[in-house]
Amino acid sequence: MITLKDLNPNVLRAEYAVRGPVVDRAQKLEAQGRQIIYCNIGNPQALKQRPLTYLRQLLALLEYPALMDDPRAAAHFPADVVARARGILAKHPHGTGAYSQSCGIPFIRQAVAEFIAKRDGIPAQGDHVILTDGASGGVKLTVTSLLKHPHDGILVPTPQYPLYSAEIALRGGRRIDYYLDEAHDWQLSEAALTDAIVHARRDGADPVAIVVINPGNPTGAVLTYENIAMVVAFAKKHGIAILADEVYQENVYAAGRRFSSFAKVMHDLGETGVSLFSFHSISKGFLGECGHRGGYVEFRNIPDDVLAEMAKLQSIALCSNVPGQLATYVMVAPPQPGDASHATYAAERDGVLAQLKAKAELLARGINAIEGMTLSMPQGAMYGFVRFELPPEADVDVAAMTPEERRDYEARRDSEYCLALLEETGICVVPGSGFGQRPGTFHFRTTFLPPMDQIEAMVAKLKTFHESYVRVTAAA
Repeated sequence: MITLKDLNPNVLRAEYAVRGPVVDRAQKLEAQGRQIIYCNIGNPQALKQRPLTYLRQLLALLEYPALMDDPRAAAHFPADVVARARGILAKHPHGTGAYSQSCGIPFIRQAVAEFIAKRDGIPAQGDHVILTDGASGGVKLTVTSLLKHPHDGILVPTPQYPLYSAEIALRGGRRIDYYLDEAHDWQLSEAALTDAIVHARRDGADPVAIVVINPGNPTGAVLTYENIAMVVAFAKKHGIAILADEVYQENVYAAGRRFSSFAKVMHDLGETGVSLFSFHSISKGFLGECGHRGGYVEFRNIPDDVLAEMAKLQSIALCSNVPGQLATYVMVAPPQPGDASHATYAAERDGVLAQLKAKAELLARGINAIEGMTLSMPQGAMYGFVRFELPPEADVDVAAMTPEERRDYEARRDSEYCLALLEETGICVVPGSGFGQRPGTFHFRTTFLPPMDQIEAMVAKLKTFHESYVRVTAAA
């Protein structure tokens, strides 16, 4: 019988906090009849965000084309949706049940390139796009390709989305943490980047790439154009590639902030010597189609022979799922003004984004009214990275601990806090240690995806819980 000692040690090293022990406990409590507010993961439709009508109508016709010939279907499917479905099937007659080309359906890859060109006002090529099972499929493809040796490392933000640390661990590489600047809206600091890469090389690591998440997960930060330009210059100076996670590009709420893509900034700078891998997904934004697993990776400053190897690697999985590819097509080529479905599509899109902005503001106001908790108003994405204070434990000398001992100690404390919060209130959040945080600080990540009334109730419960928890801990 196989035991843990028989497994690849890289599997044992990999961790993924957003579906970790706190979530496991939440599911057990829910099975026992407890009401759980799941704020642990960016899964919009599981938290009552309705799918956009146009996308689901189109997918329904593509999954079951016979509907287009049923006279009764006219009441449910506008003429422009039917025409769009027929046009797609003319270009892709195999439908949704057959494999597509390994890198994705060609006209959808071209549509992605046209989307990027229109978004940024820069050239883009369809043959530099691979359609993937969500953005995570593109991340896995890229990380697998770049890590050649055990000493190869990738810089990842701290805090970070744990997909990156997990993938690096699975591929046997080195994770190189760089700290985001919490005091300055979680922007990137060139000093922190330099410190991270210098220490990594002293420790025998060979940095090959840097991950940047913009807008940020878990921080909700939106990077400035100047901050992105700094990262491009840093990558150029140190000879490393950039992995740009841009899945929240539609989710920008703060006045005076706008999304700038790495592709746009690099084009403006005339930078052709830094390789760029950009990821996007249908799971976030306003579509929230997590279950359809659609997304893409775009390659820039990548030679043709390297692209061929990426395509080969993608072909091992045959192709990404076809309904996800078709949903990606809707994301990059939505109905246009003049189409019968455009008004409904635009109203649903704008409604989702307006609600997210209002819920972000509500969460920030509520959290900041709790003594011992702070949260900068999330500028984008779907999360708040809440900082909270805990009293020191008696007879614990943190200063005498090694860095590893302190990390483990603080991870235990924030995990215990989040588990206690779950047990008492039914609120499921993720400990900050699952994303990484500066020593001496405690955080948890929460989404602001639940309905407004649930967020109001959550904040009220959180206040009562936190005050009680701190009081009991201080007295222990």
